[in-house]
Amino acid sequence: MLRKKIGFMKIKNILLLLSVSAILGFACSTGTALDQHRTTISIQGDDFYINGEITYRDRSWQGHRIEGLLMNARLVQGIFDDENQQTRVRWKYPDTNEWDPERNTREFVAAMPDWKAHGLLSFTVNLQGGSPMGYGNKNWKNTAYSETGELKPAYMNRLQMILDAADSLEMVPILSLFYFGQDQFLQDEQAILTATDNVIDWLFDQGYRNVLIETANEINVSKYDHEIFTTERAHELINRIKKKSRHGYRFLVGTSYGGGFVPRPNVVKVSDFLLIHGNDVNHPDEMRKLIEATRAVEGFTEMPVIVNEDDHYDYDESDYNLKAAIEKHVSWGFFDFRRNDEPFGAGFQSVPVDWRISHLRKEKFFDKIKEITGY
Repeated sequence: MLRKKIGFMKIKNILLLLSVSAILGFACSTGTALDQHRTTISIQGDDFYINGEITYRDRSWQGHRIEGLLMNARLVQGIFDDENQQTRVRWKYPDTNEWDPERNTREFVAAMPDWKAHGLLSFTVNLQGGSPMGYGNKNWKNTAYSETGELKPAYMNRLQMILDAADSLEMVPILSLFYFGQDQFLQDEQAILTATDNVIDWLFDQGYRNVLIETANEINVSKYDHEIFTTERAHELINRIKKKSRHGYRFLVGTSYGGGFVPRPNVVKVSDFLLIHGNDVNHPDEMRKLIEATRAVEGFTEMPVIVNEDDHYDYDESDYNLKAAIEKHVSWGFFDFRRNDEPFGAGFQSVPVDWRISHLRKEKFFDKIKEITGY
């Protein structure tokens, strides 16, 4: 029976991958139009709906309601590149001894059906990536924008591959626009506004309706170079994006805060959903308190709360951050990076990335998500 089940899952994944490949080929040959896309994301109360149906319909786990959640992972390097030739050599693949951004995205797309088959419905991908070493930033240059805010075609082509595949698989990318390790390559605030407008217009032009927007990663971090990326002004880009619409549709938008940081009222009052992080939240009770504090912020109305970054993996314990989030009806996101001396298969943020479920930490996460979601 087990062997038959494994065989069925392999066939299912192959069919999903063939479907993705067919759509990508069609998009490349004819261009992407609104009527070619099928997946939409919407919110009712604190629940997510994909194509008008609540996520994980009728699913509960250990007495806790799973339907309406958006289980996710931090996969921000899906379109990564490095324009600094001095640091670019750090990212070479072990089998070819060179870095290849197109390979990176192709392998990302190839892995997506397996993620979905385990119950993962969402992932964060960033137009300026994240630290390719897990934590910390140095001299690499990974940004989808010119210094004046124009979009770089190579980055957007890679992003289109991912978003088209997500649309085919009925997945919901969280598209993060800015990152504190790279915002310095935009020359001024006008360039940031231009970049923001260009991204949203591009998404409208491509016809996507399955994308959530994160304006910036961890807006409370003091490492940003531009004043607009501060807790006091974090609501401004959210409002700017909310004002843009086409055919009666606008993108749902929020911003994220660092581990343990409670969102500020100016963001809570204007967001469609709230993004919090579990890094440095070292006990499940601290996670519960963070969620409770988030929902107690002035201006909070019923809306989804998502943890879209957490580097705690203790699923074998009786209590852990993922479980604490689910108890509070909060979606949870896996963040993993390759530690020193770990093999190529470890980590989803360290470049070069093996996007397969190819390491024990990945396996434990995806097995747990499969258990929780019932996929």
